[in-house]
Amino acid sequence: MNLKRAKFDMPAARLAALLVLGSVALSACTSTSAVSDLNNVDRAQGSSENISSLSAVVNRNPQDPEAYNVRGSAYGKGGRYREALADFDKAIQLNPQFYQAYANRALIQRYMGNQQAAIADYSRAIQINASYDAAYIGRGNLYRLAGNTQAAFNDFQKAIQLDTTDPRAYHNRGLLYQSRGQHALAIEDFSTAISLSSDSPEPYNGRGLSYLANGQLDNAFADFNTSIKLNPKIAESWANQALVYEKQGDKAKAARSYKEAKRLDPNYKPAIDGLARTSAGA
Repeated sequence: MNLKRAKFDMPAARLAALLVLGSVALSACTSTSAVSDLNNVDRAQGSSENISSLSAVVNRNPQDPEAYNVRGSAYGKGGRYREALADFDKAIQLNPQFYQAYANRALIQRYMGNQQAAIADYSRAIQINASYDAAYIGRGNLYRLAGNTQAAFNDFQKAIQLDTTDPRAYHNRGLLYQSRGQHALAIEDFSTAISLSSDSPEPYNGRGLSYLANGQLDNAFADFNTSIKLNPKIAESWANQALVYEKQGDKAKAARSYKEAKRLDPNYKPAIDGLARTSAGA
């Protein structure tokens, strides 16, 4: 029952972490792209048929914390957060050192709006296993979204020092470098994230904006085009492409790209503002 590694998603209000089975992962020039997981995993694993079979396992092994953790993960992927929370609670009750279950519960807490509880669960997972990179990344993203950028940076840095192969650590640290205007470092991190997950559009958007900030229009344009090719339904990618057209003086093409961004997300302010600036050239 493996899942793909978590991919990137936006906007920042969407959530970040991994549901895990035991120790194995289930499978202006600042980017708004953040990370996500449940939006990209195999929803079939949260199907009623799969949950039914997992419930049979729980019934046969009522004292096995792993059985509850696995079913809780399936509940989470199926959007049944209260059932998921109950299963992770039970797994932790049976095994208070089950750090993966704490991280899984943190994700569900976050989906339910319990941000401080989520941070506490990630912190407990780290206390039990100080080398658990997924917990640093999950907690770091919570800190980042709350505006606690130094704590977020420290967590992403720690995950990277642990030799994580999770692209989220590099992507999110890149966003922080970018917000500080440290675009060379941001480009390096986005490039590493791309090397670890080349089919994810968000690191291309991030790197493209840092290229743009450094005046490297051709590189920026190539990255935005790649992002659109990978997923043409992301408003940010089209708005970023439009920004290059605008800087090149081609208002007609810029307006068309801004219009597509606004169609995808009618409330996306960069698209609204860009279209207002360039619509006369459409």
